[in-house]
Amino acid sequence: MSLFDPPSSLSSRFAALIQRLGRSGRAPRLILERASRLQLPFNAMPVTRDSICWLEGPPLQRLVELPRGALSGPVQEDKAQAHAVLIKIVEVQQQQLASFDLRLVDGLSSCAPGQTHCTSFEDYAASEACRQVRIISYKDFVKTISQALPRFLADEPISLRQASWHGDRVFWAGEQHGEAFACAVAYARRRELEIALPAELSRYRLNSSGLTELQQRYHVLAMPGAAWSAPAFMSLLLDTGLPYARLSLLRTPDAPEFLLLPKHSAEATALGEGLRLAGAPDVVLYLQELAAHGSKASPTR
Repeated sequence: MSLFDPPSSLSSRFAALIQRLGRSGRAPRLILERASRLQLPFNAMPVTRDSICWLEGPPLQRLVELPRGALSGPVQEDKAQAHAVLIKIVEVQQQQLASFDLRLVDGLSSCAPGQTHCTSFEDYAASEACRQVRIISYKDFVKTISQALPRFLADEPISLRQASWHGDRVFWAGEQHGEAFACAVAYARRRELEIALPAELSRYRLNSSGLTELQQRYHVLAMPGAAWSAPAFMSLLLDTGLPYARLSLLRTPDAPEFLLLPKHSAEATALGEGLRLAGAPDVVLYLQELAAHGSKASPTR
């Protein structure tokens, strides 16, 4: 459902939901009505920007090994069931490569000032953040890349990562001396230097069957921080005793928290549908769009 649906469309959808919930009793209908009238500061899910910074994308890789304690909520069984579904959404494949051309790397796992708005190592190397890095000769190149990779000349394997929500961009997994690494790779590309090392490549991707199960079993809404202190919303969530779980996944300031409402409960379903009508972003739809975007990218560079 679009937040820009005309009133007639919203009215029709509301009427259809009320009719469908009619068989479930009066309580779900009242929950739907009250939830749809909530006025909360909902914001759209963040857009993944084209950037050399790994952290500019949603940290969905955390779902692969999501701790059970990452979810909050009053009932342990509800949290355990949500956890079992969430860990199926993202999968990772480890690939050992005998030789990988470092000129194909164009991303950093760290996120220092000046990186986030750069779309290539060339942009970053020309920025103020890299002003102190000077590479004029091959000797300078070796010295610079060895700051990031101390055993570069010994052909020590390098750790790399990809994620379908980042397209086909390859990221270096190192956490320090990103400026030196980026400038050295940009120099190698400009001078057409062949630089290759053994590599371990971790590939993350959204799993279509996991997303389908999530959609079938849960409403997942992005709730603003203000919601958890809003009496009208908290009354709906707590006074009805409906099952739910909460997950804080995004790390950006003022990031929304995900509310998972199981569809096997008529009351939880009513709350989920009402929140969507009130403007809560649908996280499942967001993930499906990321998956569709990722499927258009080549798996390798």
